[in-house]
Amino acid sequence: MKTLTIVLTGGPYISEYAEIAFKLAEEALKQYQVNIFLYLDAVHIPKKGQKPSFFTNAGELFIGLAEKGAVIRACARCAAARGYIAEEGLENESNCRDYIPGIKISSLYELSEMLSKSDRVISLSR
Repeated sequence: MKTLTIVLTGGPYISEYAEIAFKLAEEALKQYQVNIFLYLDAVHIPKKGQKPSFFTNAGELFIGLAEKGAVIRACARCAAARGYIAEEGLENESNCRDYIPGIKISSLYELSEMLSKSDRVISLSR
């Protein structure tokens, strides 16, 4: 199976990139393994408890992707700088209690591995 990796860098409500990534990933999951790497302010996308008034809840979009098999990781340094801490032993298939299930904080080494094993890479950034 071929692999698509999507790299996001922007926060959830400053552009439509989170929604675009969701739509790309959802369609790609029909034929590809999909990886999504959240870098810089994109680490805010999977935060639990978001209540945007006029926008689609970006975090809730990503819940479905993880359940369908997408591998979603957030940069450890970017997450730590923004107050998200990786912990061991959590039960929600995540290693951050502030994140929705299925999304883990990881290192840039995992991004490097994702990129080297991908057939296609899409970067959505400003």
